[in-house]
Amino acid sequence: MSDAAQRLLSENLGGSVLVRLRGGRVLRGILRSFDQHLNIVLDDAEEVLSEGSKKLGMVIIRGENVVFISPA
Repeated sequence: MSDAAQRLLSENLGGSVLVRLRGGRVLRGILRSFDQHLNIVLDDAEEVLSEGSKKLGMVIIRGENVVFISPA
């Protein structure tokens, strides 16, 4: 992971982020932690669906499944 990417993620720790996963799923939650492999922990996560959202709680996402992360 580049220094710029790590800095941006560090700035958003504790903030709300959107995460797009392989397969097209989109999750929104509070970024609690991440590592150099882009494994991330989201708190109060929910899956964003076309007809609303589905509450998931705390989730751990393996970095290889992350397409992008954006501040919400």
